[in-house]
Amino acid sequence: MCGIFGIYGHDEAANLAYLGLHSLQHRGQESVGVVTHDGTQFRRHVGMGLVSEAIDESSLERLPGRAAVGQVRYSTSGASEIRNAQPFLFEYAHGGIAIAHNGNLVNAGEVRSQLESEGSIFQTSSDTESIVHLMARARGADTLDRLSVALAQVTGAYSLVVLTESRLIAARDPHGFRPLVMGRLKDSFVFSSETSSFDLIEAEFIREIEPGEVVIASEHGLQSHKPLAPAKKHFCIFEHVYFARPDSLLNGRSVYKTRIKLGRQLATEHPVEADVVIPVPDSGNAAAIGYAMESGLPFETGLIRSHYVGRTFIEPQDSIRHFGVRLKLS
Repeated sequence: MCGIFGIYGHDEAANLAYLGLHSLQHRGQESVGVVTHDGTQFRRHVGMGLVSEAIDESSLERLPGRAAVGQVRYSTSGASEIRNAQPFLFEYAHGGIAIAHNGNLVNAGEVRSQLESEGSIFQTSSDTESIVHLMARARGADTLDRLSVALAQVTGAYSLVVLTESRLIAARDPHGFRPLVMGRLKDSFVFSSETSSFDLIEAEFIREIEPGEVVIASEHGLQSHKPLAPAKKHFCIFEHVYFARPDSLLNGRSVYKTRIKLGRQLATEHPVEADVVIPVPDSGNAAAIGYAMESGLPFETGLIRSHYVGRTFIEPQDSIRHFGVRLKLS
């Protein structure tokens, strides 16, 4: 699980990307990065840790441009190290390209082995890099064609933001495993893993990127394409249960209200004799409220979370996660 953000056509692209990623911090706490393009060249800044730790004012000053993409990372594929921090930035025969990915490619190992056997040299251990290698080998008239050819060869979950020298592209896998939304901020276009980013920068939510859809933002406006074969939708339910912020909208539904309903349903299906309902903070708060409402039991606070400790579920190693739980509730 990661959080991705992209903005096209704004003088403060890097600053807004910083804010957007800050609102997505719950989706990844291992590394953060931003790539911008100023009409002439790309600039990239990545670092390990939280957004506020890895990016400062001087970093943002070195990221001029009216287009930017960024990512906060939780390593589900590839080690937690600086070489895997995204967005990745590559130069190939058709120019520069930056890419940030949320998801997992289940055939990444096979694709990588095939590419390496044919001479490709990988710089990271991330599954995302395979997409760029496939694009570099693809024959196509433009970036959309080459990206479409590449995505047709990978299987699994991906929500992407891709920055070229003239366009910002957002793409979502045909199953729609992971969320991806788009909005508007005055004359600029924004893309994010969650609508919470739009609330922070005061952007208007337009709609979700549909499964299998590729949306291009350029000086000509927005263009929507459906280059991939349709597939059955399989949105990850854990987004509603845990991953997403409660103030976000997913599939047109409030995450907070969904968790309330889940708590109510749990009380209906599994009633218990108890004195109080106590949530495990913070993701369990809304569900516990729903359980208390449906069961008639009082809602009480019994576990106090330290907000100076990150989300323990998304730590990459069990040993770190278990220690983190003790810190969080200490």
